[in-house]
Amino acid sequence: MPTYVYAVVNEDGSDGEYFEVVQKMSDPTLTTHPESDKPVRRVPTLPNLPLTHSDAAEKTKMSNKNLDRMGFTKYEKSGDGFYEKKAGKGPDVISRD
Repeated sequence: MPTYVYAVVNEDGSDGEYFEVVQKMSDPTLTTHPESDKPVRRVPTLPNLPLTHSDAAEKTKMSNKNLDRMGFTKYEKSGDGFYEKKAGKGPDVISRD
């Protein structure tokens, strides 16, 4: 269900407090604040679509192959104080010793 942004309409016609409401698209638009009964108006906003910032896109960007291609070095913890190289240049293992 979409989240809609509403603004309380002040007596002078300006916007007051903003709040969000999760509603079905078929639900009627609110005309009053659910708690204070003050008049409200729906504020047009852009939809929040996970296009290039999806989990799959993030995993691809942070993959060992891509990090290596971009010149980054990645280490992962493999034990108490030991880190193994997974991508890039540098020593194969880093330790606290």
